[in-house]
Amino acid sequence: MSESPTRNAFPAMEIHGARPFERIREFYLYQEPALLAAIRSGDRREAVRLVNHLLVHIYSVGEERNELLKGLLLELVVMISRAAVEAGASQTEMLGLGYSHLVELAEIDDDEALSQWLRGTLERIFAAMERQQRGEVPVLVAASIAYMRRNMEREITREDLARHIGVSAGHLSQLLKERTGRAFSEMLREIRIQAVSEMLLDTELPLAEIAAACGFCDQSYMTHVFRDLRGVTPKQYRDRARQGNPAEQPSI
Repeated sequence: MSESPTRNAFPAMEIHGARPFERIREFYLYQEPALLAAIRSGDRREAVRLVNHLLVHIYSVGEERNELLKGLLLELVVMISRAAVEAGASQTEMLGLGYSHLVELAEIDDDEALSQWLRGTLERIFAAMERQQRGEVPVLVAASIAYMRRNMEREITREDLARHIGVSAGHLSQLLKERTGRAFSEMLREIRIQAVSEMLLDTELPLAEIAAACGFCDQSYMTHVFRDLRGVTPKQYRDRARQGNPAEQPSI
């Protein structure tokens, strides 16, 4: 990273008492929400700024630093890794990095090595996020689609889904829009219509039963949405399929 922590970048925190690590942990917990938000949004600059701030306050403990502060930093990295997974990093890769981080931290015995370790750890986590985002669909998007498919027969709100995958409703909307080009309601509608299409081809169920199974309030509304997305009615779609000429189905 181009940015490195300096002892003059932030004012040092005044440390009192025989157990200074408790003040450091208190400060860390105060900063944690902002740091995790920066990780989830991919804001590398802000994440580095906050980590540098934390390092300055650790330096301010001076000779009173001890192994408990290493535990605090390990806790910090675990939380960062969890936020990275939520933002799309591979869970398997994060687990592998976690083991490496633990081994490396155990061998650290001076300030410079400590700061380099924390900066390097953050760099590796961001790199893992970026690799995943350039390739596969992020874990949270895949989980969102799977949840909607499993529960499409009932009413699903954006807030329900956000709670299920552990992010805010706003962050969920951003993920879906960026990775699929669709808003939550558009994605849910397409998932339901895709299921209708499959049931029309694979079963002889009446349209009313298919509508209920796929989460539509009635057959009439399902027909309206189906025609809007497929260009034909469900009955026409089924009839064409029997004649060997079904309409194309866009995949999700």
